[in-house]
Amino acid sequence: MLLVEDSDSDRELATMALLQSNRGRFEVRPARDGAEALDLLLCRGAYSDRDPHDLPRVILLDVNMPLVNGFEVLREVKAHPELRQVPVVMLTSSAERRDLISSYQLGANSYVVKPVDIDEFFKTLDRLGTYWLTVNQPGGELIQ
Repeated sequence: MLLVEDSDSDRELATMALLQSNRGRFEVRPARDGAEALDLLLCRGAYSDRDPHDLPRVILLDVNMPLVNGFEVLREVKAHPELRQVPVVMLTSSAERRDLISSYQLGANSYVVKPVDIDEFFKTLDRLGTYWLTVNQPGGELIQ
C-alpha cells in the first residue's frame, strides 16, 4: 500500500492505523508528496532501482499537496499502462463536491473524506485497510 500524504501528523496517524488494521500482513509505504509518489511508482530518482513490477495493492492519495497535487498524481497513474490497474483511493480532508467529481472523472476508485475525530479516523483507516488489502480481489494480472 502506498500512502501519499504531505501532513507529517496525518501520515504518521494513517500509517499507525493501517499497520494496526492489517496486523503487519502488508507493508505501508509512505510518500511525503505527489512528486515522491510519482518517483516511486515510475522508478525514478531515488527509486530508480525499485522493481517496476512490485506495485502497491492500493494507493491512498491526498488531494491538496504542494509540488504535485493528488489530481496530477491520479492523472499520471491512470494514464500509465503499467499503473492504471492499481486502485486509487482519494483520502482527503476536502469535502468539496468539485474535488469529488474531478477525482472520479480522472479515474479514482474511491473518495473518502478524512474524519476529524481521531477515533473515527482510526476506524475509517481500519475499514479501508481491511477492504483494499483483504476483501478486494486485485485484477491487475487479468487486465493486462
